[in-house]
Amino acid sequence: MPANTKDVDLLILGSGPAGYSCAVQAAKMNQNVVVVESQRDELGGTWIHTGTVPSKALKEAAKTIYKFHTQFGDEKGRKPFERFHMEDLVQYKSSILASKGQKIMEDLQGYDVQIVRGHGTLKDAHTVEVTHADGGTSQIKASHILLATGSRQPLPETFELNGTTVLDIRSLLTLTHIPRRLTIVGNTVNAYEFATIFASLGTHVSIICGKPELLSFLDRRIKKEMMRVLDHLDIRLFTNATIDHITKNPLRTCTQVGFTSDPDPSRLQIIETDLVLHAGSTLPNTEGLGLEKVGVKVDEKGAILVNEGYQTDEPSIYAAGDVIGTTSFASASFVQGYLAACHMQGDTAFNADQNQLVPYGIYSIPEIAGVGLTEEEAVARGFDVAVGRAKYKKVTQADVSRTELGVLKLVFEKESHKLLGVHILGEYATDLIHTGQSVMGNGGTIDYFTQSVMNYPTFSEAYRLAAFHGLNRLEKNLKLIDTSED
Repeated sequence: MPANTKDVDLLILGSGPAGYSCAVQAAKMNQNVVVVESQRDELGGTWIHTGTVPSKALKEAAKTIYKFHTQFGDEKGRKPFERFHMEDLVQYKSSILASKGQKIMEDLQGYDVQIVRGHGTLKDAHTVEVTHADGGTSQIKASHILLATGSRQPLPETFELNGTTVLDIRSLLTLTHIPRRLTIVGNTVNAYEFATIFASLGTHVSIICGKPELLSFLDRRIKKEMMRVLDHLDIRLFTNATIDHITKNPLRTCTQVGFTSDPDPSRLQIIETDLVLHAGSTLPNTEGLGLEKVGVKVDEKGAILVNEGYQTDEPSIYAAGDVIGTTSFASASFVQGYLAACHMQGDTAFNADQNQLVPYGIYSIPEIAGVGLTEEEAVARGFDVAVGRAKYKKVTQADVSRTELGVLKLVFEKESHKLLGVHILGEYATDLIHTGQSVMGNGGTIDYFTQSVMNYPTFSEAYRLAAFHGLNRLEKNLKLIDTSED
């Protein structure tokens, strides 16, 4: 089939959050935009189908069930998985996905963004060849190209996925029942999120983590509170673990997971479980893009190297989102795609320092969020650090909501009181974090929280309590580094 050629202003490979936001912004700037999507029937990438949206939809449903169960109980002593059906949760999740997918389509069409189905490969710095499902090809020439192909989860090396008892995330999201026992293999945000979601539904959950600790990037106070959550939900955590085998035991009608872990790596341990979830780390989707043809450089993990404007060494080619390896959070990818579109049009007036203020959100039960420096990072950078924190059990709204677990921590400079970081584990953490982000973005101090009036009762009260806690510690010349166990 002869190749067809067309000229456009911007060609985007991938319709995930980075590609979507770049397409919309470029279209608003009167650019002629084409998005190439390799999936035949989907838009939005993992953001919509296996990542942010479906897991958060499932989390919201699970949280509602969990709160109902804990607040009102069940006179017959039944677990949530005995009272509720997974089919209902899946149906709810599917309705959210369908609605969001339709909105993406409508948004792109509303801005006259053309969608082309197929796999794109770079031919030169301005040309992409698209291979379509029928085997035919076409070529698209563009003034600028954005690579937003996302990331993938490699297959596990020590066991196989069978789609029935040993699952990946996509398979998990199609379950028709709430399992009684679930073993999660991985040390990722997804591993922790799904662990708390299913534990809240009454599932007996184990996490087999191949690292010395789970979610090592968290502030140490938040890590301590996370361990309390695991204990509260009766989630077993095994660290520095190595999978030996995963086999079916037909006699006991279960799946056996054999592994070694701390504190005795020489002893083989066995977990009997109903399902196993593989939730390992991801790798950038850069294979088969033809990067070598145009001189686009990647790091040792295959992530595309870009400057602060998300431009590669080839001036006409940009990259954003998971494919550059900086984060797996959709929120950051949205911003990166937007900034890339602006940079292409010569708008470089954005503040590159703001990239440091992109918050992260973990949609577990309860949530975790953070922005800025952890206490450890602030100390390492030479700041004279002080901290203040507030436990949720001291917050009136937490009493009203019967929310016991949670803590909000402020990291600030001792002399100036300048806010350096905010870290939260607890109800509405992913919303609350933006108050701290706003104060930091304007160079503010923790005095903002002591001098401002906040609605009462709200979870925002935790900011005020944490600020007073930090200032009182300063006044009394107490130990400023947060090492206490309470």
